[in-house]
Amino acid sequence: MTRDADELRRPDMDGTLPHQINAPDFKGTGIKMKAPFVNRHGVTIGDSNYSSPNSPLENWSDETDPEIMAGDQWVHPTNDIGWNTTENRELLERRRKPKAVPFMHPQIDTGKGTD
Repeated sequence: MTRDADELRRPDMDGTLPHQINAPDFKGTGIKMKAPFVNRHGVTIGDSNYSSPNSPLENWSDETDPEIMAGDQWVHPTNDIGWNTTENRELLERRRKPKAVPFMHPQIDTGKGTD
């Protein structure tokens, strides 16, 4: 299977973001991965680079008000470390369809002699 150049540049692969080893994926939850966005300060949010020349963190001084980095404009809806919490993982798991369980007969071992 070959992939075109656009697919390789995309930040998501099949409902997952592989940049965080323990990050949950959204596959099977009905939640679609969102693209990175640029907030009103010119900082790209959700690209997993965590550094931007326009970020207050990169230009911090004694005069910088920490409140400048508060609010939804600093949080990506699907690529945020908050998804790694137990509570948010549980939210995702509740949205997944249950996986099918292999058929098991209540009295007869249907797997006997098959291996």
